[in-house]
Amino acid sequence: MILLRFLFLAILIIYIFRALVRLLLPMLFQNMVNKAQQQGQQQQQYRSQKQPEGKVKVDYIPENKSSIPDSEGDFVDYEEIK
Repeated sequence: MILLRFLFLAILIIYIFRALVRLLLPMLFQNMVNKAQQQGQQQQQYRSQKQPEGKVKVDYIPENKSSIPDSEGDFVDYEEIK
């Protein structure tokens, strides 16, 4: 009797969960799609802003930490062998 009650409750919970997932997942995905579209529109508006002619805007200048100064290292002479 206890086993039948457990199986009945388990099956009932599974059906309720499946019904909720079928209702809630489309809403969640639609919300994510809307957010992505809004971000795309914002990026497009940012890119389409006209710069005054002759003006240059630099957003990012990378640091050259890996560049080796000319005073570092040795120069090795070599002869080409034919």
